[in-house]
Amino acid sequence: MEDRDIRLVIVTGLSGAGKTQAVRCLEDLGFFCVDNLPPMLIPKITELGRQSGGKVKRIALVIDVRGGYFFDSLSEELKNLSKKGIKYEILFLEASDEVLVRRYKETRRQHPLKEEGSVLAAIRAERVRLQELRGMAHVILDTTEIFPRGLKENLTEIFGVSGNSLRLTVTIVSFGYKYGIPLDADLVIDVRFLPNPNYVEELKPLTGLDAAVASFVLSAPVTKSFLRRFYSLLKFLLPYYVEEGKTHLVTAIGCTGGRHRSVAVSERLAQLLRRDYQVQVRHRDLHRVQAVESA
Repeated sequence: MEDRDIRLVIVTGLSGAGKTQAVRCLEDLGFFCVDNLPPMLIPKITELGRQSGGKVKRIALVIDVRGGYFFDSLSEELKNLSKKGIKYEILFLEASDEVLVRRYKETRRQHPLKEEGSVLAAIRAERVRLQELRGMAHVILDTTEIFPRGLKENLTEIFGVSGNSLRLTVTIVSFGYKYGIPLDADLVIDVRFLPNPNYVEELKPLTGLDAAVASFVLSAPVTKSFLRRFYSLLKFLLPYYVEEGKTHLVTAIGCTGGRHRSVAVSERLAQLLRRDYQVQVRHRDLHRVQAVESA
């Protein structure tokens, strides 16, 4: 068994973003997991996997700022892995400052960088410290709006397929600009130029998941032209992302409230891309609509 047969995932990101839950999920998916590993031991763990006679094919290592002094060597160790021809993927988890502060208050845990002062100051210091690593990540998951079950579904979709670690999963996220752009988006597309069902009385209370709204949005000539051109662009781009070793691409489609146009377009785009890729769809802000209506 060679190193290239081992799927090596480096799990990192902001404290409180869900790394513990993520590694539990990866364990359930058959990964051999080690938490809070000093970076200089990555080659040793990989070598042990290689010597397992095929019994260890997938390894997930959690490496983050809890490692203190040792963590600073991670970038150098990753460069050494590349020089040795050992392939790896970086899973980076993050969330908004507001959500991370709330999670720390609820659990009453101390932030690893508590010497920075307040919890918020520690979170911001950690975000700066991890900026370079985030830029190297193959998969970025924003857990601000994702509950434990949703995180497990995302990770299962991305890492649950045995065999080819370079298989690309495309996540299409619909969102409303009034609530902000998704933090983990790789590509962001604004569809507020499309015909708006919000101004049609019988369509306003519906969502992009309803056939009437989808028909209104998707039958417009400008929508047909947009989808044809954007789908063509993605067909051009995605093979190059695969070639670069990217395993997860988040494409965010936004309209004003994340209720009508972005939802309909996201569903249609997913249908087109499923011909060649593994695709999942997440409608980030639809729950806000339901919450307002039930209030």
